[in-house]
Amino acid sequence: MRALNVRPGHEGSLDVREVEEPKQAATDLLVRGLAVGVCGTDREIASGGYGRAPTGSDRLILGHESLGRVEEAPEGSGFEAGDLIAGVVRRPDPEPCGACARGEFDMCRNGRYRERGIKELDGYGSELWCVDPGYAVRVDAALGVAGVLTEPTSVVAKAWEQIERVGSRSWFEPQRVLVTGAGPIGLLAALLGRQRGLDVHVLDRVTDGPKPDLVRELGAAYHSDSVDEVLDAVRPDVVVETTGAGRVVVDAIRGTASYGVVCLTGVSPGGRRLTVDAGTVNREIVLENDVVVGSVNANLRHYRQAADALARADHAWLHRLLTRRLPLARAAEAFDRRPDDVKTVIEPAP
Repeated sequence: MRALNVRPGHEGSLDVREVEEPKQAATDLLVRGLAVGVCGTDREIASGGYGRAPTGSDRLILGHESLGRVEEAPEGSGFEAGDLIAGVVRRPDPEPCGACARGEFDMCRNGRYRERGIKELDGYGSELWCVDPGYAVRVDAALGVAGVLTEPTSVVAKAWEQIERVGSRSWFEPQRVLVTGAGPIGLLAALLGRQRGLDVHVLDRVTDGPKPDLVRELGAAYHSDSVDEVLDAVRPDVVVETTGAGRVVVDAIRGTASYGVVCLTGVSPGGRRLTVDAGTVNREIVLENDVVVGSVNANLRHYRQAADALARADHAWLHRLLTRRLPLARAAEAFDRRPDDVKTVIEPAP
């Protein structure tokens, strides 16, 4: 079978090549790969900046945003041939920390977790793959290829869960949310905000292309003004920060309403220095009981929340997020960004 793979740590090693078919354990699902999404993590691995191959191999099959159709399902697995599923990315560490032992492997304390398509486990970017049923989530068949959005939606489902848990330490009825960044994570965060009945605002630099219309079609407001101007106008109760841009992060922390919650989901690159009035930031956080929380990855609960959110969403809107769909033979093109890209998808077996 063919698979998209890379030699981690080696720029220019991205390749589609023949590999052995997966070895199916007695309890595994055998799955026909339909789609994998491409995100910044995949591009970082392809550029040689990240990733770790499985033990005994120097190459890693990419693909952690998955969609597949079950071909074989063991009796008692809870799945049937023909089901559309998404595979969970992370696995708990072999000697589990307290969080991993309780199924909260997205909160692993010792960093010894493994991740399919990223760290020590082959991903889903192949014509066939296997998965333990305990790490698979059924996707609404009506979604079609848009079911590949399950993994990124699980990330924002966790973020919203974190926001609501933090807010519930006291009376919390947020009304206005600002999402910074209109990439896939930002747009999906806005979707889940609208599903909660909130007044959603999205801030991004672009003024044309598909993003402004995608935001407005959700019933949300799109902004391309400066961060300070938008924060002053909106005074959000919640900020979901998806850009990882240092200045945006700092301004978001300072710009919420009282008892504001800022959830950081974007990873900032190192090396850029900012001048920050730390005293004022500290004063505002303390005196207004604000909270800044980081959120990354997701566990099985969040995948199920994501599948439910996507099933309830406008399926046509979700399909418009998939701005490029490429066959496996043209997978390398997916790693070149284009101005109007939202989500690029590779289809091993469309």
